[in-house]
Amino acid sequence: MSTKPTVLFICQHNAGRSQLGAGLLEHLAGDRYTATSAGLSPADQVNDAVAATLAELGIDITTRVPRAVTAADLDDADIVVLMKPGLTLPGPVRGELLEWSFPNPEAWDVEAVRPLREAVAAQIRSTILDR
Repeated sequence: MSTKPTVLFICQHNAGRSQLGAGLLEHLAGDRYTATSAGLSPADQVNDAVAATLAELGIDITTRVPRAVTAADLDDADIVVLMKPGLTLPGPVRGELLEWSFPNPEAWDVEAVRPLREAVAAQIRSTILDR
């Protein structure tokens, strides 16, 4: 029995971009992938505007708590997606490494986050789902 691949999304604070990626992959891929996310210096909570734009699609991330990426996370993931290129990770990546470049929505409102949500969804479709 094969297990589904794990995709780990990483950004600086695990509050915006990486949470967006994980939530969207879960939504778009159904049960084809396991989505996780982490950050280098985790924020206290998920970005409210990011959570609101995902809620518009029926995705609830409001109970998620930002967490730090670990060497074990990097070893366990089949695909590691850096939402910002060049992040310094706490260990080697065992699986495939993808480096995407998305702006940090830290101080954005919902209107500003919607185009980012759509861009991340498009990147997930073209890079991960269309395999």
